[in-house]
Amino acid sequence: MPQTAVVIGATGLTGSHLVNLLLHNPAFDKVRVLLRRPSLKQRAGLESIIVDFEDEASLADALHGDVLFCCIGTTRRKAGSQEQFRQVDFNIPVRCATLAKRQGFPQFLLMSSVGANVHSRFFYLRTKGETEQAVTRLDFGSLHIFRPSALLGKRQELRPGALVGQWLVQVFYFLLQGRWKKYRGIRASTVAKAMMAAAVKGERGTHIYESDAIKEMAGEPL
Repeated sequence: MPQTAVVIGATGLTGSHLVNLLLHNPAFDKVRVLLRRPSLKQRAGLESIIVDFEDEASLADALHGDVLFCCIGTTRRKAGSQEQFRQVDFNIPVRCATLAKRQGFPQFLLMSSVGANVHSRFFYLRTKGETEQAVTRLDFGSLHIFRPSALLGKRQELRPGALVGQWLVQVFYFLLQGRWKKYRGIRASTVAKAMMAAAVKGERGTHIYESDAIKEMAGEPL
């Protein structure tokens, strides 16, 4: 029976790929995206809902479906402060996951980051680790956490720093071997494929995917 997918972070690099894939997958008959402002063109099967992510009542009204995907994220520079970064990368995912669990979603898929660790001395990785820890404690029947390294792909927002970063990631790709291999850059489209494939498979329990596991789930060569 076709399911309804709910996507948070649908306008980002990975989220936009994910929405396109879901709309063309017969396992899903509706893709509901939660947005802060109108930004997506209407397409068959796509439902855009404007929400206030700080308003639990607004979120609860919008969070109806079968599978919740969270691709939302920002950077410390773009957010402007650690507090604003945490609002996007911790508060929103955890608040949405908590409401989704309360409303009976059996499955939650989270895009995190390679190196996520609650004990990291780096604020970014520590926050990612705390987000993972918080959603794991919600005890979803099926929880899938993806830990990609630097995401590669064409971004809507052209930032010189990001372009240089992607170039460096690709230059050093083959130098990262052994335990460093998981830090190789990975295409956002690959992460999106893996997230959709994991949702369709629907394996119960908690699963964490790093570089090779993401590629394997996406059906791409390691």
